[in-house]
Amino acid sequence: MIKKFFYAGMTALALFAMVACDKNKPDTPDVPEEEEEELDPELPAKLFLRSEYMDHYYYWNEQVKSRNAQLDPKVYTLEKFFTKMLHARDRWSWMCTGEEYISSETGVMQGTWGVSLSQASDYYDDYSIRVAYIYPGSPFEQFGVTRGACMIAIGGKDIEDRADSRFDSKKLEAFNTEYAKSENSFTFRLANGRDTTFTAKRAASLNTRSYLAIKVFQPGDFPGLTEPVGYFNYESFLYNFIEDIDNAMATFSKAGCKTLIIDLRYNGGGDSRVSDRLMSYLAPPEAVGKPYVVRMHNNELSSLNETTNVASNPNWFPTEKIYFITGKGSASASEMVMNGLKPYRKDKMQMVGGQTYGKPNGMYVLMYPGTDADYNRYNNGDYKRLKYVFLPICFYNANSEGGFIPDEGFTPNNEQPDDIYHDFGVEEARIKACLTHLVSGVYPDPPKAASSSAGTRSSVTSCALIDDPVRTDPHYGTYKVPLPR
Repeated sequence: MIKKFFYAGMTALALFAMVACDKNKPDTPDVPEEEEEELDPELPAKLFLRSEYMDHYYYWNEQVKSRNAQLDPKVYTLEKFFTKMLHARDRWSWMCTGEEYISSETGVMQGTWGVSLSQASDYYDDYSIRVAYIYPGSPFEQFGVTRGACMIAIGGKDIEDRADSRFDSKKLEAFNTEYAKSENSFTFRLANGRDTTFTAKRAASLNTRSYLAIKVFQPGDFPGLTEPVGYFNYESFLYNFIEDIDNAMATFSKAGCKTLIIDLRYNGGGDSRVSDRLMSYLAPPEAVGKPYVVRMHNNELSSLNETTNVASNPNWFPTEKIYFITGKGSASASEMVMNGLKPYRKDKMQMVGGQTYGKPNGMYVLMYPGTDADYNRYNNGDYKRLKYVFLPICFYNANSEGGFIPDEGFTPNNEQPDDIYHDFGVEEARIKACLTHLVSGVYPDPPKAASSSAGTRSSVTSCALIDDPVRTDPHYGTYKVPLPR
C-alpha cells in the first residue's frame, strides 16, 4: 500500500499524486514476466491499479476486494479491467490517458470545432441541432454562430427538412459522418433568423477558459429590475484558471451587485481548491471557519476523514440573494458547493433550472507509473512518463448538517428548460426566471413548448444527437481532492 504522499505540480497544471513503496507483483508461474508484458504491455498497470489503488483507496474496497482478486487481468483491456473492479453501485469512477487528463486540466482542446451542440428534445420535443455554447476562437465564431444557432446542413446535405423537423436515424448517421471530418461546409440559421453557409476547418488547438459569460444586468435591462445583478456562467472548476472566479467577483463587487446568478448548468465539477475559493465568496461572514464539506473514507482510511471549513476572503463582498442555475450537467463539485452553502444561506439561496446530475462523492487523482522515481519526476513538473490517470471514488461528501447530495441530484426550486433558443441574457428562460423571482417574489411557469424553426413535428420517431457527455458518459462529473502530504 502507498505510504508516502507527494504534491505534484507544474506551471499551468496542478495534479496530485502518491508514491508506491511496494513494487511486488503477484506470481505468474505459467509465463515468464518479460513474455507476459510483451504480450500484454498494459499488464503492469493492471496489477499496480488493483494492488496499490483499488485494494486500499477505493471507497468500496472491502466489498469488492475478494472478487477483484479473482479477476484475470490478462483477459481484459486496462479500461475494461478497471470497470470490472467497480462496485455495482458505482456509476462515477473513471480513468483516462495521461495526455487526456493533462489536456482537460489545462483547458486546451485539440482538433475541435469549439462548440457544444444540443437538442431541445427533453422539453420542446425538438430534435434540431443547435449550439448550446461556443468558445471564443471557434472556427464558427467569425461566421456569426452563437448560442441558439441551428445547423441546417453539413457537407451539402440537409440534416433538417424545411417541412419536417424530425431528426431520424438517416439524418443522424449523415450528421455523425460529416461532423467527424476535419474540414467541411455548414449551413446555420443564426439567432437573428438569417441563414449562412460557410466552409471551416477544425481548430488544431483551442485555448479555453473556465467560464462562458460574465455579465452585469442593469436596471432597464429587465422590467422591474432596480439593482445590478451579477451573472456568472461558470463551466469548470479548473485550478489553473482559479483567477477567473476572482475576476468575476471583482466585476460584481465594483458594480455593487447584491444579487448573483451563478450558472452551473454545464459545470461538471473539478478541483476542490477552486470550489473552496468560490465558496469563500458566496458564504456569509458568520460561516467563516465553519464546516461546509465533510469527507468520509472507507474503514481502512478513516484517518483521512477531513472537514473543510469556509475560508476567509479579503475580497469578499456582501450579497443578499444567490440564484444557482442548474441542469443535468451540474455535477460533483458544483453540487457540493450548493450542498455546502445550503445551511448558511437557507431561503436566500435558490436553484432554478433542471435536476442536477447526482454525484455525492469524490476521488483522488491516482497516476501510473507510480514508483518513487516517477513521482519525483511528476513533482518536478516532468510528465513525459505519465501514461494513465485513475479517478476511483474514494470518499463521500456531507455538509455541516450531515446532508448528502442525493444520488438522483437536487430538485430545483423552479423548473425551467435549457432555453437553447436564446443566448445567455435576460430573455433566456432560466435567467429570466431568476430575474422574475427577484423583482416579483414569484417564479414564472415554464414557457410553452416552442415550435421548431423547421416546421411542425412529425409522428415518426426521432433520434437523439450523440454529442452530450451527460447523456453518453456514465462517469460524468469530477470532484478532485489532493491527497494528504
